[in-house]
Amino acid sequence: IAGPILALTSRAVFATDANKVDPESAQAKALSYTHKSPKTESNCANCLLYSSGADAPWGPCGIFPGKQVAGAGWCSAWVKRPG
Repeated sequence: IAGPILALTSRAVFATDANKVDPESAQAKALSYTHKSPKTESNCANCLLYSSGADAPWGPCGIFPGKQVAGAGWCSAWVKRPG
């Protein structure tokens, strides 16, 4: 019974501890990524590339595979989410 519990716990920890984008990384700098959007009308949470809910503080982004971006963040690849 410990095996399945350990497997579920490990996945949960991995999901919540996913790497966050480092604004100082080369890719983030090239896209002007910041954890806090300089634009009041656009941020990661309302971007088409952000795959978490609009109220999620962090989530995956198609531009930064395997990393999480701040919902309040922004980068030059921002595309308005329809709706």
